[in-house]
Amino acid sequence: MKRIVAVVPALLLTAVVALAAGVKGLSVKETKALIDRTPNLYILDVRTPDEFREVRLKKSVLIPVSELERRVAEVPKNRPVLVVCAVGARSKTASELLVRRGYREVYHLDDGLVGWYRAGLPVER
Repeated sequence: MKRIVAVVPALLLTAVVALAAGVKGLSVKETKALIDRTPNLYILDVRTPDEFREVRLKKSVLIPVSELERRVAEVPKNRPVLVVCAVGARSKTASELLVRRGYREVYHLDDGLVGWYRAGLPVER
């Protein structure tokens, strides 16, 4: 029980830091608008290599969420970053990690690529 009590404040602090630094969850429509108006947007896909091979957003870069901690330096800090995954859970986690590492403009696709695809928006295969 003591461990749980010790972990809860750390989780709350992580969430507060992420929100304060500007992790912004976007709808499919907002994400499309961001991509259209931001030519230097870095699109980070945090799914598995198999998922990435099946379908992905144009110009996206794959760094699986399981490798992001080790490979975070590959993500440019001087560009806005959009993080995507299948349904939004992994992208949220990855976005929070980036903010903790000092990234200032981080977005994630709330509904993931599943929502993107269901909205009839373009993907690469």
